[in-house]
Amino acid sequence: MKFLKTMGVVAMAGAMGSMTSFAADMSSKTMSVNGWISDSKCGAKHMGGGAAATGCVKKCVAGGEKPVFVDQADKTVWAIDDPAKVAAHFGHHVTVTATEDSATKTMHITKVAMMADQSGTPDTMGGMEHN
Repeated sequence: MKFLKTMGVVAMAGAMGSMTSFAADMSSKTMSVNGWISDSKCGAKHMGGGAAATGCVKKCVAGGEKPVFVDQADKTVWAIDDPAKVAAHFGHHVTVTATEDSATKTMHITKVAMMADQSGTPDTMGGMEHN
C-alpha cells in the first residue's frame, strides 16, 4: 500500500512538472532584440564592436568559449542554444529574432541581421537571411 502511495505521488509530481514546462513553453514570445555577439569569457566587454572585438570573440570561441548574445538595452548576457546561427557575426552589432528562456538565460535565435552602424545598411549576411 505504501508503495502505491509513493508511486502516485511520483506520477503526480511528474505530471505537474510536465504542465509547468508546457506553460513555460507557451509563454515564450518571439521578439527582435538589438545587441552584440560576444563570447562567454568576455560577455559585455565587446559592446561597441570593431575589428578588435571581432578578433577577440573569434579567438575566444576558437579556444572553446561559447558565443553569447549581449542585449544592448540592459547588458544582459544570454547563452545561445544554436551557436552556428551566429558564426558569421562574432563581435558584430546585430538584431536577432529569438525566443528567450529567462529561467536558463538562453536564447533560441531564428534570424540574425547586422545593424546599419557596421555596414552602412542593414545586412543579413550578404543579403541572405541566416536562418
